[in-house]
Amino acid sequence: MAHLSARLLLLGLLLWASWVCSAAPQDGCTFLGEEETSSFYQEGDVVLGGLFPLHYSPVSSVTSFQREPQQTTYEYFSARALRWMETMMFAVKEINQRRDLLPHLTLGFHIRDSCDHVPVSLRGSLLLVNGQPEWGADYRGAGQGPGLDCTAVRRAVSPVIIGDAASGVSMAVLRTLGSFQIPLVSYFASCSCLSDQKQFPTFMRTMPSDAFQIRALVRLVRYFHWTWVGVIGVESDYARFAIQLFLQESVHFGMCAAYVHFYPVVLTQHAVGQLVDTIQGSSSRVLLNFSGESELRSILRECLHRNVTGLQLIASEAWATSKSLWREFGDLLTGTLGFGIRKADVIPGLKDFLTRLGPSHGRQSAFLAEFWEETFNCRVNDSLNTHTHSVSYLDREPCSGREVLGDVYTPFADVSQLRVSYNVYKAVYLIAHALQDMTNCVAGQGPFINGTCGDPKHVKPWQLLHYMKQVKFSTLGEEVSFDHNGDPIASYDLMNWQRGQDGSLRLVKVGFYDASLADGRDLVINESVIQWPVGKQAARSVCSESCPPGTRVARKKGEPVCCFDCIPCAEGEVSNQTDSLNCIRCSDVTWPNEARDHCVPKTIEFLSYQESMGVVLCVVSILGACASLSVLAVFVANRHTPIVRGNNMELSFLLLLFLSICFLIGLLFIGEPSDWLCRIRYPAFGVSFALCISCLLAKTMVVLMAFRATLPGRDVMRWFGPAQQRASVVLCTAIQGLICLIWLLTRPPYTNLNTGHISSVIIIDCAMGSEVAFWCVLGYIGLLACMCFILAFLARKLPDNFNEAKFITFSMLIFFAVWITFIPVYVSTAGKYTVAVHVFAILASAFGLLVCIFAPKCYIVVLRPEKNSRKHMMLKG
Repeated sequence: MAHLSARLLLLGLLLWASWVCSAAPQDGCTFLGEEETSSFYQEGDVVLGGLFPLHYSPVSSVTSFQREPQQTTYEYFSARALRWMETMMFAVKEINQRRDLLPHLTLGFHIRDSCDHVPVSLRGSLLLVNGQPEWGADYRGAGQGPGLDCTAVRRAVSPVIIGDAASGVSMAVLRTLGSFQIPLVSYFASCSCLSDQKQFPTFMRTMPSDAFQIRALVRLVRYFHWTWVGVIGVESDYARFAIQLFLQESVHFGMCAAYVHFYPVVLTQHAVGQLVDTIQGSSSRVLLNFSGESELRSILRECLHRNVTGLQLIASEAWATSKSLWREFGDLLTGTLGFGIRKADVIPGLKDFLTRLGPSHGRQSAFLAEFWEETFNCRVNDSLNTHTHSVSYLDREPCSGREVLGDVYTPFADVSQLRVSYNVYKAVYLIAHALQDMTNCVAGQGPFINGTCGDPKHVKPWQLLHYMKQVKFSTLGEEVSFDHNGDPIASYDLMNWQRGQDGSLRLVKVGFYDASLADGRDLVINESVIQWPVGKQAARSVCSESCPPGTRVARKKGEPVCCFDCIPCAEGEVSNQTDSLNCIRCSDVTWPNEARDHCVPKTIEFLSYQESMGVVLCVVSILGACASLSVLAVFVANRHTPIVRGNNMELSFLLLLFLSICFLIGLLFIGEPSDWLCRIRYPAFGVSFALCISCLLAKTMVVLMAFRATLPGRDVMRWFGPAQQRASVVLCTAIQGLICLIWLLTRPPYTNLNTGHISSVIIIDCAMGSEVAFWCVLGYIGLLACMCFILAFLARKLPDNFNEAKFITFSMLIFFAVWITFIPVYVSTAGKYTVAVHVFAILASAFGLLVCIFAPKCYIVVLRPEKNSRKHMMLKG
């Protein structure tokens, strides 16, 4: 509403002024305000308006309104802005001399100082579009205001304005002049907000939008891995929009603002102190500043005073190529990086045009006089020093007139970095080509109602704006065109502030950004030529050090995303990137390496013949089998002796044979399992032990029944002859075989890649298939052993001198001890150790049977043959 009210008020004032001057030209009109002669004016068929910030940094003052307000004074004069202004004059002159561009039309200019200040710029823009009045012959005297004939002495109206430099000032001018459809072509205003054609339909610029600059800055910060950046900016629309865009873009690349600080345009010592306190209190070593060179002076001066050094400064394009700061703050600015707008290598004739100035020009213009005095530290003409800008003349000698501009360095004559000047040059040519298109328009085929074209010599601003938005032209080898928002295609040079051998500033191009190229190729940087503020490489500026591969980022609650802890990846997970947010779980057949930065194949584990445990078990198995066969050989050799014949020789031979098989069954559990091996090992184990226990059971029953047969009237032995003994062994073993057959036909054992016990190892083992069947096999063996033990226990005190039942009882006790211990150990172990426990149980129980039953007999047969007689056998114990 405030903007609307201001527009309506200004519109009313302008209409009222126009009505007064047109309705009563004979009576004259009154110009409100003081006369301003500090401007540049040249007549032409079309007079281009120009606004340039020749002065900046207004001196703050409070108006009491008890007397007439004085004009605002300013602290600095900008020779750089004077070059921009002279470039506009040069471009107008060049176009007027051409025969291929506007041959029947002359351009003029009316240029005013905007002072980089909204009130001054608004006042100047109103004077440009209404024609500045000059004192006429009918001056009415002091105290009553100047009286003049509006029609006779008013300067030509400008239908278009080239300016202003600052985005905030340009916005203020646009909100005022936009209602009158007067175009504004800016050469330096970059705020992305100005691209909004709904708010600013009459705005165009030769300066790229900040939206492109921000993308370039974000990519620059990301390129050097700076994730912790301090951001400051002047209290203006330009800085606010730029910083907002930067914060939005930087989030996508994991970058954070260590602080965001806005400071006023007119900096007080307190405001500067607060800002520098913020900079000093932060761990960020990178500082991005969105401001002009005028606001930056006070900040750098305070940093210099406090010895704040080592900061990596990143310049916005507003001051990325400004050399005026170097002389005073070169130590702080060394190594600064910033994107400068595309420059022209040379504008032919501009250097000579600039250096044409001499003392005589200073006597004709207060602006040029001030420039001459600032450059040569002398007084040109005291009478011209009536301008309102604060300059001290008392300690200066009068200029001699022999000063030569080419003998000293000044930013005004420096054409090595023609960036903003080139934008001014293109802005003039943009208007000239639009006027050319209007001139070439054929009546009846024009773009306006009824095919009208518009008259270049009586151009209306809205008609000129239409042609300007359509124009495309080439200048100095560059194709210039604009998008639908009136913005040019963005292209920046990455500039590095370097100290030359003589201490002077060298703006070195170390890369470029081209928005027309694809992501990844739009930014090119040559790091080898960059001069850094400290050291020979880019500074590190992070809130938290990067998390190396093998760890993941853990956000700190309540802090920016750039502040985090590094947590090692959990077991079975890896991260192969720096600052990984998540760890990735390895596949079932892979496992993290020691650094946990990539997955490696898991170690395959099984009880093999190559490892010591497998070798030991293999040797013991073979020794057991050999021992059984050796005993069998001894028994066969001594089969006619009483001790061999008296203990059921046939079952003893079978038992020894089956024990040797039990020892060899252990070999089936060693080596890499396969499906067929798994299907063999468990049934073979079950059947072999069933055979052994069945033989022992038969032997025990024979011993027990033999004793019972000696009683009168007992004929039991006929039921336990050799045939019945063999049948009992077969029958008991057949039941075990039936269990195994059912197991194999229903859910047989199979090879299993077991990763559940030890995550880093793939254990190749045999899965049971059916746990019930496995425990049934063991249970049946246990049942036979229990029966054998009971019968042997009952026969242990029989009166024979060599009672085999005692040895069977001891062997069964050992057998039970082994297998009862086996069950909990088997359940609690994993991997190859489970298999080893199983093999150990087989070998231990087999050795128990072999030693307990046959060792005493072998002792007598081999070592005490004298006891191997019938007489000794018949002795009572």
